[in-house]
Amino acid sequence: MIEVRQARYFIAVAEELNFSRAADRLNMSQPPLSQAILQLERQLGVTLLNRSSRSVLLTDAGVLFLEQCRLLVRASERAREVAALATGGLIGTLRIGAVTSAFSETLPHILQLFRASRPLVQLHVQEIDSHHGRGALERRELDVAVIRQTATGKRLTSVPLRRDYFVIAMPEEHPLAGGEGPISLAEFRDDAWVWLRRDISPDYHDEIVAACRQAGFSPEAQHYANSIHSQLAMVRCGLGVTLSPESSVRQQPHGLVWRELRKRVDLVELSVVVRAGGQEPLVEHFIDCPTPPEKSERPDAHA
Repeated sequence: MIEVRQARYFIAVAEELNFSRAADRLNMSQPPLSQAILQLERQLGVTLLNRSSRSVLLTDAGVLFLEQCRLLVRASERAREVAALATGGLIGTLRIGAVTSAFSETLPHILQLFRASRPLVQLHVQEIDSHHGRGALERRELDVAVIRQTATGKRLTSVPLRRDYFVIAMPEEHPLAGGEGPISLAEFRDDAWVWLRRDISPDYHDEIVAACRQAGFSPEAQHYANSIHSQLAMVRCGLGVTLSPESSVRQQPHGLVWRELRKRVDLVELSVVVRAGGQEPLVEHFIDCPTPPEKSERPDAHA
């Protein structure tokens, strides 16, 4: 196998066609350089240079070998550049998983900043649920999970992003859709509810159940969705009401109304969760990207 050092020696001699000038170019003495080229020819079993007292000329094999040496040196330099970029977190692949609501506001802002500062990094993003995100991190299928924080355990660590809260979403034709100001969740005890199945999102499901029970009733789940987006789409169809994060409902088109609850129900904090211990540069840079500022004004209802 030819070493990069040998390739550099041969390139200098082949381009200078003079051992003395090549040695000066390499900042070494001539005898070791001559010996290195002889050893290279013995290693290859071919003559690369025709030498005489007056000149040094490339053989046909030497001409072809010179091209390959240049490719080898360029590849070596590129490999060193890539390694330096990777060490600095400027190149590579980052695998991100995020809950549905993160795509509405928080994640687009972070990704915009990340791509602007790391244009050579490949991003692989997928929608996940919180409990799936934790498992994927532990199995090293993801590098970053933007999820609703729960107990992370010893193998994971989290960085808070923001808090959210539940609002009640209802069809435009609902009797309570025309009101103003916060409303009691108990007023919806007799409504049909659009539900997110527990196997899809256990944490989210349990938070809705807990909020309703605190309001003194168990909701009647008649319709089931597989995501918050489809849950709200079913509300727009007039199938029932649901609790949803304010950040998700605010992004919805016309077709539903939402109102804040008189007794506010905060959601678990949206966080960046990563594996505990030393972090890779790309992960650290993602964590360092600032989040968008919180909205200062939140209307009581949107149609």
